Amino acid sequence: MNTTVKDLFSKVADIHDTPPGAFNLRVNGRSIGMANSPNVSIVPKADGTGIDIHVKAGTRGETVHIPVAIDNSGLSEVVYNDFHIGEDCEDILIVAGCGIHNCGTDESRHDGIHSFYLGKNAKVTYREKHYGSGGGQGGRVLNPVTNVFLESGSHLDMESVQIEGVDSTRRVTKGVLGDDSMFTVTEKIMTSGKQFARTEFILDLDGKGSSARVVSRSVAKGASLQEFISQISGNNECVGHSECDAIIMDEAVVKAVPEITANHIDASLIHEAAIGKIAGEQLTKLMTLGLTAAEAEAQIINGFLK
Repeated sequence: MNTTVKDLFSKVADIHDTPPGAFNLRVNGRSIGMANSPNVSIVPKADGTGIDIHVKAGTRGETVHIPVAIDNSGLSEVVYNDFHIGEDCEDILIVAGCGIHNCGTDESRHDGIHSFYLGKNAKVTYREKHYGSGGGQGGRVLNPVTNVFLESGSHLDMESVQIEGVDSTRRVTKGVLGDDSMFTVTEKIMTSGKQFARTEFILDLDGKGSSARVVSRSVAKGASLQEFISQISGNNECVGHSECDAIIMDEAVVKAVPEITANHIDASLIHEAAIGKIAGEQLTKLMTLGLTAAEAEAQIINGFLK
């Protein structure tokens, strides 16, 4: 790995060398390293379009790293990764994410389609980070799609972060929840300049006792545009909550469209959306402690996205 790729992997997956356990490291459209563990197997798809990750039933305390790095201007790829999580797994951490460094004039793009199939009572945490860098005029584009299928009693906790530098992103998350299953999503996004970010959540709470919670925190600066779309359908006795909270600055635009549909008398659904600027008194208070206006603004934003 060159210095740029190492920096990208550090930013999106917090790894600085070969990670322990099962992993697949993808750079510029190909795997540069792959390993299995006794309970996790990673199998390349026959057509070369991605990988299948299998976690044995009853597995405890495994971490799987599958980050992607691109530092070739003009490279465009679509990758399909399928996660098959066995019954009664616990404390399974999957670390994904993509970093694009583009110093050229052509667009670099990664579309990652991840599908999660959780067996009964499986517990999984999924973390993904997206990051862009490089001073070229070529765009840095990321379009992740996450498909979630939860069997009874399973739980997926998803943490999605877009750090900076991504020119355009369309993020789609779809979920189908079984009995007593739970899906939680925490999303954090920051855009600046003329960047564009759209996130879309489409969740079907089909199972009795299922629950979903989507929390989005975002900061829009410059002339950037953000769109937040959430559609939660309660098709059984269930609980669903969607929350979008955004700070808007400069000439940015933020659009939030939360939608909830109750198709069952015992479906309990809530949506919230709040968009506003940084309060003047917050800036003033921090500046009285010796911070400049820019430093105070940065402190507020960092606290908001923490």
